[in-house]
Amino acid sequence: MKINETSPLNQLHALVPSVHISVWSVVSELQEGAANLLRIYCLRQKWSVPNMTILEEIEHMFAEVSGVDKMKDCVKMALAEGISPAEMIQSMRHGLLSAGRKYERGEYFLSELVMSGIMAQELSAMLKPHLRRDETQSLGRIAIGTVKGDLHDIGKNLVSTMLSSAGFEIQDLGVDVPPDKYVEIVQQQNPGIVAMSCLLTVAMDAMKNVMDRLAESGVRSRVKVLVGGRPITPDFVAQIGADGYGADAMEAVTAAKNALTK
Repeated sequence: MKINETSPLNQLHALVPSVHISVWSVVSELQEGAANLLRIYCLRQKWSVPNMTILEEIEHMFAEVSGVDKMKDCVKMALAEGISPAEMIQSMRHGLLSAGRKYERGEYFLSELVMSGIMAQELSAMLKPHLRRDETQSLGRIAIGTVKGDLHDIGKNLVSTMLSSAGFEIQDLGVDVPPDKYVEIVQQQNPGIVAMSCLLTVAMDAMKNVMDRLAESGVRSRVKVLVGGRPITPDFVAQIGADGYGADAMEAVTAAKNALTK
């Protein structure tokens, strides 16, 4: 097959004989889509991208749903440069929020939202071995699940990863968890904390139902309750009588530690 010597990629190689020449000066007038592709090309060639840090690149990849392979390349570079997993998770969170807003505005289809979730799961798996954990003593056991009526687990899984790395023992209850399951877990396994997650606004009532069932069963005083998810606010937390709230995975760790001291 004859190679097209006038292709953009060959022109790029001709114009950039060494990494010391700024690629971005060549393509500053390109449309955004072409510039995004070139950013990935630079990352694969291990060239620096002067207008964007690696953390910003990770955020951008999730916001633009760039795909698993490109995200992995970027994360590998970040790990090689000693960037902390916590910082990368924070960048991912910002990117996921941006992708979620695009979905709400109709700019993305459900397929993009699903792909962003797959990317998040892959990033979590990559970072898990690099998250430090104190194995000498567990801070306590947390039973965590997505409440009844909600099948989303991206946020729950991220929070579980961070809580585990902080020293908590995690019992994952899965998604679409009914109120009585939380009650059963408290009665039979006595975790120190129950954590509830939801993404859908319509599932927020399920959190109140869990709180009511814990009280009706006489086990509310035996466990601390944390809640989280995109629609959750501090006012809602106070309204249902939960013990803590985390706006993201980092805050969830702090909330869990604080809850145990109350």
